[in-house]
Amino acid sequence: MDDLQKIVLELPLENEVFFALVGATAGTVAVSEKYWQVQGLNGARIRVLVEIAKHGGSILPSLLAERIAVTKANISLLLTPLEKDGYITRAAHAQDGRKTVISLTGAGKRLLLEQLPGNRKAVAAVMNRLDEPELQLLLELLNKLSRG
Repeated sequence: MDDLQKIVLELPLENEVFFALVGATAGTVAVSEKYWQVQGLNGARIRVLVEIAKHGGSILPSLLAERIAVTKANISLLLTPLEKDGYITRAAHAQDGRKTVISLTGAGKRLLLEQLPGNRKAVAAVMNRLDEPELQLLLELLNKLSRG
């Protein structure tokens, strides 16, 4: 075994767990993405709509970008088709006209109400490989990792 093979094959436990986590995440995300594709939808755009809904239906683009971990330039690329399709509107901020507020439209709310239950069911089918105590433990461990 040469040096490169040793590095890629003989992983310390921390790295083995990391790559297992990445693989499991990728597989679960793929289930969700496949659901959206079958529906003729884009998972990243749905995520934008969900984040707006979580914030009460309206949000500043900068906060939205922060919530979904994209740049301010990329948020604009995600918002344009959503606005074109009638799922969101952009309007001047009531107190500061220099800012823009992104809001869900009735069509955006209906889309989420119609499509999220099916997506949640598809994801749950994967996650239900774990029993409830395992899911609780996994959630605790992931939250611990997220706290950094």
